[in-house]
Amino acid sequence: MKADMSFLIKDTVGAWVPHGRFVIAPSASGPLSGLTFAAKDVFDVAGHPTGAGNPTWLATHAVPTEHSPVVAQLLGAGATLMGKVLTDELAYSLHGDNAHYGTPINSAAPECVPGGSSSGSCAAVAAHLVDFALGTDTGGSTRVPASYAGLWGLRTTHGLVSAQGLVPLHPAFDTVTWLAHESATFERVGAVLLPPSDFAPTRVLVPKDAWDLADPVFFEPLQRARDALATLLHTEPYTLRVAGNTPLTDWRQTYATAGAFEGWATHGAWITEHQPAFGAAIGARWKAASAVTDEAAVAARAQAATVRAQVRALLGSDGVAVLPSAASLAPRRDADPAAVDAVRLRTMAITCIAGLAGLPQVSLPLRLHGGTALGISLLGPAGSDLALIRLAVQLQGTLNAQDR
Repeated sequence: MKADMSFLIKDTVGAWVPHGRFVIAPSASGPLSGLTFAAKDVFDVAGHPTGAGNPTWLATHAVPTEHSPVVAQLLGAGATLMGKVLTDELAYSLHGDNAHYGTPINSAAPECVPGGSSSGSCAAVAAHLVDFALGTDTGGSTRVPASYAGLWGLRTTHGLVSAQGLVPLHPAFDTVTWLAHESATFERVGAVLLPPSDFAPTRVLVPKDAWDLADPVFFEPLQRARDALATLLHTEPYTLRVAGNTPLTDWRQTYATAGAFEGWATHGAWITEHQPAFGAAIGARWKAASAVTDEAAVAARAQAATVRAQVRALLGSDGVAVLPSAASLAPRRDADPAAVDAVRLRTMAITCIAGLAGLPQVSLPLRLHGGTALGISLLGPAGSDLALIRLAVQLQGTLNAQDR
Protein backbone atom coordinates (compact mmCIF):
# COMPACT_ATOMS: atom_id res chain seq x y z
CA MET A 1 0.00 0.00 0.00
CA LYS A 2 1.30 3.42 -0.96
CA ALA A 3 1.49 6.03 1.78
CA ASP A 4 -0.95 8.93 1.53
CA MET A 5 1.21 11.98 0.91
CA SER A 6 -1.62 14.44 0.28
CA PHE A 7 -0.75 16.26 3.52
CA LEU A 8 2.18 17.73 1.58
CA ILE A 9 -0.27 19.86 -0.42
CA LYS A 10 -0.65 23.18 1.39
CA ASP A 11 -3.44 24.89 -0.51
CA THR A 12 -3.52 28.48 0.73
CA VAL A 13 -5.13 29.92 -2.42
CA GLY A 14 -8.05 27.62 -3.26
CA ALA A 15 -6.29 26.14 -6.27
CA TRP A 16 -6.86 22.41 -5.73
CA VAL A 17 -10.09 20.61 -6.57
CA PRO A 18 -11.56 18.42 -3.80
CA HIS A 19 -10.77 15.21 -5.70
CA GLY A 20 -7.29 16.41 -6.63
CA ARG A 21 -5.41 16.20 -3.35
CA PHE A 22 -2.92 13.42 -3.98
CA VAL A 23 0.80 13.07 -4.65
CA ILE A 24 2.42 10.82 -7.26
CA ALA A 25 6.15 10.24 -7.09
CA PRO A 26 8.24 10.36 -10.25
CA SER A 27 8.57 7.12 -12.19
CA ALA A 28 12.26 7.76 -12.86
CA SER A 29 14.96 10.30 -12.15
CA GLY A 30 15.73 12.82 -14.84
CA PRO A 31 16.14 16.47 -15.80
CA LEU A 32 13.12 17.52 -13.73
CA SER A 33 14.14 15.70 -10.54
CA GLY A 34 13.43 17.81 -7.48
CA LEU A 35 10.64 19.78 -9.17
CA THR A 36 6.96 19.60 -8.26
CA PHE A 37 4.00 20.24 -10.54
CA ALA A 38 0.22 20.28 -10.53
CA ALA A 39 -2.05 19.28 -13.40
CA LYS A 40 -5.09 21.22 -14.56
CA ASP A 41 -8.15 19.08 -13.93
CA VAL A 42 -8.62 18.29 -17.60
CA PHE A 43 -5.63 15.91 -17.72
CA ASP A 44 -6.12 12.23 -17.01
CA VAL A 45 -4.20 10.82 -14.07
CA ALA A 46 -4.50 7.08 -13.55
CA GLY A 47 -6.67 6.18 -10.57
CA HIS A 48 -8.00 9.71 -10.07
CA PRO A 49 -11.15 11.21 -11.62
CA THR A 50 -11.06 14.03 -14.16
CA GLY A 51 -13.63 16.71 -13.31
CA ALA A 52 -13.10 19.37 -16.00
CA GLY A 53 -14.39 21.99 -13.56
CA ASN A 54 -17.95 20.64 -13.47
CA PRO A 55 -19.48 18.27 -10.89
CA THR A 56 -21.74 16.62 -13.47
CA TRP A 57 -18.77 15.82 -15.67
CA LEU A 58 -17.02 14.36 -12.63
CA ALA A 59 -20.04 12.16 -11.84
CA THR A 60 -20.65 10.90 -15.37
CA HIS A 61 -17.16 9.85 -16.46
CA ALA A 62 -15.13 6.82 -15.49
CA VAL A 63 -11.91 7.14 -13.54
CA PRO A 64 -8.96 7.00 -15.97
CA THR A 65 -6.75 3.93 -15.91
CA GLU A 66 -3.81 5.60 -17.65
CA HIS A 67 -1.96 8.88 -17.34
CA SER A 68 -2.23 11.34 -20.19
CA PRO A 69 1.03 11.15 -22.19
CA VAL A 70 2.27 14.54 -20.99
CA VAL A 71 1.72 13.62 -17.33
CA ALA A 72 3.58 10.34 -17.85
CA GLN A 73 6.40 12.18 -19.63
CA LEU A 74 6.86 14.64 -16.76
CA LEU A 75 6.82 11.87 -14.14
CA GLY A 76 9.35 9.98 -16.24
CA ALA A 77 11.58 13.05 -16.31
CA GLY A 78 11.73 13.12 -12.51
CA ALA A 79 8.99 15.59 -11.53
CA THR A 80 6.58 14.93 -8.65
CA LEU A 81 2.87 15.41 -9.32
CA MET A 82 1.12 17.33 -6.55
CA GLY A 83 -2.44 16.57 -7.56
CA LYS A 84 -4.97 18.36 -9.75
CA VAL A 85 -5.99 21.98 -9.74
CA LEU A 86 -9.02 23.99 -10.74
CA THR A 87 -10.16 24.85 -14.24
CA ASP A 88 -12.99 27.04 -15.45
CA GLU A 89 -15.85 24.76 -16.54
CA LEU A 90 -14.81 22.66 -19.54
CA ALA A 91 -12.05 25.27 -20.01
CA TYR A 92 -14.54 27.63 -21.68
CA SER A 93 -13.52 30.95 -20.08
CA LEU A 94 -10.62 33.37 -19.69
CA HIS A 95 -11.77 34.82 -16.36
CA GLY A 96 -10.68 32.30 -13.75
CA ASP A 97 -13.87 31.81 -11.76
CA ASN A 98 -15.89 28.63 -11.27
CA ALA A 99 -19.53 28.61 -10.17
CA HIS A 100 -19.05 25.31 -8.31
CA TYR A 101 -15.56 25.50 -6.82
CA GLY A 102 -14.89 29.22 -6.48
CA THR A 103 -12.18 31.57 -7.70
CA PRO A 104 -8.56 30.82 -6.75
CA ILE A 105 -6.49 33.64 -5.29
CA ASN A 106 -4.09 35.45 -7.59
CA SER A 107 -1.13 35.99 -5.26
CA ALA A 108 0.30 38.66 -7.56
CA ALA A 109 -2.89 40.72 -7.14
CA PRO A 110 -5.20 39.20 -4.48
CA GLU A 111 -7.99 41.66 -5.24
CA CYS A 112 -8.02 40.45 -8.86
CA VAL A 113 -8.95 37.25 -10.68
CA PRO A 114 -6.22 34.80 -11.72
CA GLY A 115 -7.48 34.45 -15.27
CA GLY A 116 -8.59 31.23 -16.87
CA SER A 117 -9.25 28.72 -17.81
CA SER A 118 -5.99 27.47 -16.27
CA SER A 119 -6.93 29.29 -13.07
CA GLY A 120 -5.75 26.72 -10.55
CA SER A 121 -2.49 26.20 -12.42
CA CYS A 122 -1.87 29.94 -12.29
CA ALA A 123 -2.81 30.28 -8.62
CA ALA A 124 -0.70 27.34 -7.48
CA VAL A 125 2.41 28.58 -9.28
CA ALA A 126 1.93 32.24 -8.32
CA ALA A 127 1.73 31.20 -4.65
CA HIS A 128 4.92 29.11 -5.00
CA LEU A 129 3.02 25.96 -4.00
CA VAL A 130 4.46 24.05 -6.97
CA ASP A 131 7.38 24.75 -9.27
CA PHE A 132 5.28 24.57 -12.42
CA ALA A 133 1.82 23.51 -13.50
CA LEU A 134 0.30 21.92 -16.57
CA GLY A 135 -2.40 23.91 -18.32
CA THR A 136 -4.08 24.14 -21.68
CA ASP A 137 -4.47 27.03 -24.08
CA THR A 138 -7.22 27.19 -26.68
CA GLY A 139 -8.18 30.85 -26.83
CA GLY A 140 -5.69 32.19 -24.28
CA SER A 141 -6.21 29.95 -21.25
CA THR A 142 -2.54 29.99 -20.26
CA ARG A 143 -1.29 33.21 -21.86
CA VAL A 144 -3.92 35.30 -20.06
CA PRO A 145 -3.36 33.87 -16.54
CA ALA A 146 0.38 34.21 -17.07
CA SER A 147 -0.10 37.89 -17.85
CA TYR A 148 -2.48 38.47 -14.93
CA ALA A 149 -0.13 36.90 -12.37
CA GLY A 150 3.30 37.77 -13.74
CA LEU A 151 4.26 34.21 -14.69
CA TRP A 152 5.95 32.47 -17.56
CA GLY A 153 3.44 30.78 -19.84
CA LEU A 154 2.95 29.83 -23.45
CA ARG A 155 0.76 28.45 -26.14
CA THR A 156 2.61 25.65 -27.94
CA THR A 157 2.52 24.98 -31.67
CA HIS A 158 -0.77 23.17 -32.27
CA GLY A 159 -0.18 19.41 -32.18
CA LEU A 160 3.46 19.63 -31.07
CA VAL A 161 2.76 18.27 -27.55
CA SER A 162 0.33 15.36 -27.35
CA ALA A 163 -3.21 16.35 -26.34
CA GLN A 164 -4.27 12.76 -25.76
CA GLY A 165 -5.77 11.98 -22.39
CA LEU A 166 -7.25 15.39 -21.72
CA VAL A 167 -10.75 16.82 -21.90
CA PRO A 168 -10.90 18.81 -25.15
CA LEU A 169 -12.62 22.13 -25.73
CA HIS A 170 -12.01 22.94 -29.41
CA PRO A 171 -9.62 20.22 -30.66
CA ALA A 172 -8.55 22.25 -33.71
CA PHE A 173 -7.18 24.92 -31.34
CA ASP A 174 -6.40 23.06 -28.07
CA THR A 175 -2.76 22.99 -26.95
CA VAL A 176 -0.89 21.57 -23.95
CA THR A 177 0.94 24.23 -21.94
CA TRP A 178 2.62 25.00 -18.64
CA LEU A 179 3.25 27.94 -16.32
CA ALA A 180 6.23 28.63 -14.08
CA HIS A 181 7.45 31.40 -11.81
CA GLU A 182 11.12 31.05 -12.68
CA SER A 183 12.47 31.24 -16.21
CA ALA A 184 14.97 28.45 -15.57
CA THR A 185 12.18 26.09 -14.52
CA PHE A 186 10.04 27.12 -17.46
CA GLU A 187 12.89 26.36 -19.85
CA ARG A 188 13.73 23.03 -18.15
CA VAL A 189 10.18 21.82 -18.69
CA GLY A 190 10.31 22.99 -22.29
CA ALA A 191 13.50 21.02 -22.90
CA VAL A 192 11.63 17.87 -21.80
CA LEU A 193 8.34 18.39 -23.63
CA LEU A 194 9.49 20.13 -26.82
CA PRO A 195 11.66 19.03 -29.73
CA PRO A 196 14.85 20.95 -30.56
CA SER A 197 14.46 24.04 -32.71
CA ASP A 198 16.95 25.77 -35.00
CA PHE A 199 14.84 28.94 -35.19
CA ALA A 200 17.18 31.93 -35.66
CA PRO A 201 15.07 35.07 -36.06
CA THR A 202 16.31 38.06 -38.02
CA ARG A 203 13.10 40.14 -38.19
CA VAL A 204 11.08 41.80 -35.41
CA LEU A 205 7.44 42.40 -36.31
CA VAL A 206 5.22 44.88 -34.48
CA PRO A 207 1.51 44.13 -35.07
CA LYS A 208 0.03 47.58 -34.51
CA ASP A 209 -3.56 46.31 -34.66
CA ALA A 210 -2.85 43.98 -31.72
CA TRP A 211 -1.05 46.71 -29.75
CA ASP A 212 -4.00 49.06 -30.27
CA LEU A 213 -6.34 46.62 -28.51
CA ALA A 214 -4.38 46.72 -25.25
CA ASP A 215 -4.81 49.24 -22.46
CA PRO A 216 -2.31 52.15 -22.40
CA VAL A 217 -0.44 50.58 -19.47
CA PHE A 218 1.01 48.05 -21.93
CA PHE A 219 2.45 50.60 -24.33
CA GLU A 220 5.73 51.48 -22.60
CA PRO A 221 6.59 47.83 -21.77
CA LEU A 222 5.79 46.85 -25.36
CA GLN A 223 8.07 49.58 -26.69
CA ARG A 224 10.88 48.50 -24.38
CA ALA A 225 10.50 44.86 -25.39
CA ARG A 226 10.40 45.78 -29.09
CA ASP A 227 13.54 47.89 -28.89
CA ALA A 228 15.47 45.45 -26.72
CA LEU A 229 14.59 42.53 -28.99
CA ALA A 230 15.61 44.47 -32.09
CA THR A 231 18.95 45.25 -30.45
CA LEU A 232 19.47 41.60 -29.51
CA LEU A 233 18.80 40.53 -33.08
CA HIS A 234 20.75 43.39 -34.68
CA THR A 235 17.79 44.52 -36.73
CA GLU A 236 15.14 47.22 -36.94
CA PRO A 237 11.52 46.54 -35.92
CA TYR A 238 8.93 46.53 -38.67
CA THR A 239 5.43 47.82 -37.87
CA LEU A 240 2.46 46.31 -39.70
CA ARG A 241 -1.17 45.37 -39.32
CA VAL A 242 -1.16 41.60 -38.96
CA ALA A 243 -4.76 41.38 -40.20
CA GLY A 244 -4.22 43.90 -43.00
CA ASN A 245 -7.37 45.92 -43.62
CA THR A 246 -9.50 43.46 -41.64
CA PRO A 247 -10.25 44.33 -38.00
CA LEU A 248 -8.87 41.79 -35.55
CA THR A 249 -12.37 41.67 -34.09
CA ASP A 250 -13.38 39.87 -37.30
CA TRP A 251 -10.66 37.29 -36.72
CA ARG A 252 -11.93 36.88 -33.16
CA GLN A 253 -15.40 36.13 -34.49
CA THR A 254 -13.96 33.62 -36.93
CA TYR A 255 -12.19 31.86 -34.07
CA ALA A 256 -15.28 32.01 -31.83
CA THR A 257 -17.59 30.58 -34.49
CA ALA A 258 -15.29 27.79 -35.62
CA GLY A 259 -14.44 26.91 -32.03
CA ALA A 260 -18.02 27.00 -30.78
CA PHE A 261 -19.18 24.68 -33.56
CA GLU A 262 -16.39 22.23 -32.80
CA GLY A 263 -17.01 22.51 -29.06
CA TRP A 264 -20.68 21.64 -29.51
CA ALA A 265 -19.76 18.75 -31.81
CA THR A 266 -17.46 17.50 -29.04
CA HIS A 267 -19.68 18.03 -25.98
CA GLY A 268 -23.18 18.79 -27.25
CA ALA A 269 -24.52 15.26 -26.86
CA TRP A 270 -23.26 15.06 -23.27
CA ILE A 271 -24.72 18.48 -22.41
CA THR A 272 -28.06 17.56 -23.96
CA GLU A 273 -28.22 14.25 -22.11
CA HIS A 274 -27.07 15.36 -18.66
CA GLN A 275 -28.18 19.01 -18.58
CA PRO A 276 -25.27 20.08 -16.34
CA ALA A 277 -25.49 23.26 -14.31
CA PHE A 278 -23.06 25.86 -15.67
CA GLY A 279 -22.14 29.29 -14.40
CA ALA A 280 -24.10 32.01 -16.16
CA ALA A 281 -21.41 33.17 -18.61
CA ILE A 282 -20.31 29.67 -19.58
CA GLY A 283 -23.90 28.45 -19.85
CA ALA A 284 -24.66 31.30 -22.25
CA ARG A 285 -21.58 30.38 -24.26
CA TRP A 286 -22.70 26.77 -24.66
CA LYS A 287 -26.20 27.88 -25.61
CA ALA A 288 -24.75 30.07 -28.34
CA ALA A 289 -22.50 27.21 -29.48
CA SER A 290 -25.52 24.95 -29.92
CA ALA A 291 -27.00 27.44 -32.39
CA VAL A 292 -24.02 27.72 -34.77
CA THR A 293 -25.15 26.47 -38.17
CA ASP A 294 -23.25 24.21 -40.54
CA GLU A 295 -23.09 27.06 -43.04
CA ALA A 296 -21.58 29.46 -40.50
CA ALA A 297 -19.04 26.84 -39.44
CA VAL A 298 -17.97 26.13 -43.03
CA ALA A 299 -17.45 29.85 -43.66
CA ALA A 300 -15.52 30.27 -40.39
CA ARG A 301 -13.26 27.31 -41.14
CA ALA A 302 -12.49 28.68 -44.59
CA GLN A 303 -11.61 32.07 -43.12
CA ALA A 304 -9.53 30.39 -40.41
CA ALA A 305 -7.49 28.62 -43.10
CA THR A 306 -6.90 31.96 -44.83
CA VAL A 307 -5.77 33.58 -41.57
CA ARG A 308 -3.46 30.66 -40.83
CA ALA A 309 -1.73 31.02 -44.18
CA GLN A 310 -1.55 34.81 -43.87
CA VAL A 311 0.06 34.88 -40.42
CA ARG A 312 2.49 32.08 -41.24
CA ALA A 313 3.55 33.91 -44.40
CA LEU A 314 4.15 37.14 -42.46
CA LEU A 315 6.41 35.39 -39.96
CA GLY A 316 8.13 33.18 -42.51
CA SER A 317 10.94 31.13 -41.01
CA ASP A 318 12.81 34.05 -39.42
CA GLY A 319 10.20 36.43 -38.01
CA VAL A 320 9.20 37.05 -34.39
CA ALA A 321 6.33 39.31 -33.37
CA VAL A 322 6.05 41.30 -30.14
CA LEU A 323 2.53 41.69 -28.78
CA PRO A 324 0.60 42.01 -25.52
CA SER A 325 -0.37 38.75 -23.81
CA ALA A 326 -3.74 40.21 -22.79
CA ALA A 327 -5.68 43.43 -23.36
CA SER A 328 -5.67 44.55 -19.73
CA LEU A 329 -4.26 43.96 -16.31
CA ALA A 330 -6.10 41.38 -14.23
CA PRO A 331 -9.70 42.53 -13.62
CA ARG A 332 -10.83 42.98 -10.04
CA ARG A 333 -12.76 40.10 -8.50
CA ASP A 334 -15.75 42.42 -8.00
CA ALA A 335 -15.61 43.95 -11.50
CA ASP A 336 -18.84 44.59 -13.37
CA PRO A 337 -19.65 41.55 -15.58
CA ALA A 338 -20.20 43.75 -18.63
CA ALA A 339 -16.76 45.30 -18.19
CA VAL A 340 -15.23 41.85 -17.74
CA ASP A 341 -16.81 40.66 -20.97
CA ALA A 342 -15.55 43.72 -22.84
CA VAL A 343 -12.01 42.92 -21.68
CA ARG A 344 -12.48 39.28 -22.71
CA LEU A 345 -13.51 40.28 -26.24
CA ARG A 346 -10.53 42.62 -26.67
CA THR A 347 -8.17 40.01 -25.30
CA MET A 348 -9.50 37.30 -27.60
CA ALA A 349 -8.94 39.57 -30.59
CA ILE A 350 -5.26 39.44 -29.62
CA THR A 351 -4.98 35.80 -28.57
CA CYS A 352 -6.84 34.49 -31.62
CA ILE A 353 -3.87 35.37 -33.83
CA ALA A 354 -1.75 32.49 -32.55
CA GLY A 355 -4.82 30.29 -32.13
CA LEU A 356 -6.00 30.59 -35.72
CA ALA A 357 -2.46 30.27 -37.06
CA GLY A 358 -1.58 27.31 -34.83
CA LEU A 359 1.63 29.02 -33.75
CA PRO A 360 3.65 29.19 -30.51
CA GLN A 361 3.42 32.26 -28.31
CA VAL A 362 5.51 32.73 -25.16
CA SER A 363 4.35 35.16 -22.46
CA LEU A 364 7.18 36.59 -20.38
CA PRO A 365 6.42 38.41 -17.13
CA LEU A 366 7.21 42.05 -16.56
CA ARG A 367 6.65 44.17 -13.47
CA LEU A 368 5.62 47.79 -13.61
CA HIS A 369 6.80 50.27 -11.00
CA GLY A 370 4.84 49.35 -7.90
CA GLY A 371 4.94 45.64 -8.70
CA THR A 372 1.93 45.32 -11.00
CA ALA A 373 2.24 42.26 -13.24
CA LEU A 374 1.65 42.01 -16.96
CA GLY A 375 2.78 39.82 -19.82
CA ILE A 376 4.51 40.63 -23.09
CA SER A 377 4.51 37.92 -25.74
CA LEU A 378 6.72 36.66 -28.52
CA LEU A 379 5.00 34.91 -31.43
CA GLY A 380 7.10 32.67 -33.66
CA PRO A 381 6.88 30.21 -36.54
CA ALA A 382 5.52 26.68 -36.16
CA GLY A 383 7.89 24.43 -34.24
CA SER A 384 10.05 27.28 -32.94
CA ASP A 385 8.74 26.78 -29.39
CA LEU A 386 11.93 25.86 -27.55
CA ALA A 387 14.05 28.48 -29.31
CA LEU A 388 11.29 31.03 -28.71
CA ILE A 389 11.36 30.26 -24.98
CA ARG A 390 15.12 30.76 -24.89
CA LEU A 391 14.83 34.02 -26.82
CA ALA A 392 12.18 35.23 -24.36
CA VAL A 393 14.44 34.35 -21.42
CA GLN A 394 17.28 36.29 -23.05
CA LEU A 395 14.96 39.24 -23.67
CA GLN A 396 13.77 39.31 -20.07
CA GLY A 397 17.38 39.29 -18.90
CA THR A 398 18.09 42.33 -21.07
CA LEU A 399 15.03 44.16 -19.77
CA ASN A 400 15.90 43.34 -16.16
CA ALA A 401 19.43 44.64 -16.68
CA GLN A 402 18.00 47.94 -17.93
CA ASP A 403 16.06 48.30 -14.68
CA ARG A 404 19.11 47.95 -12.46
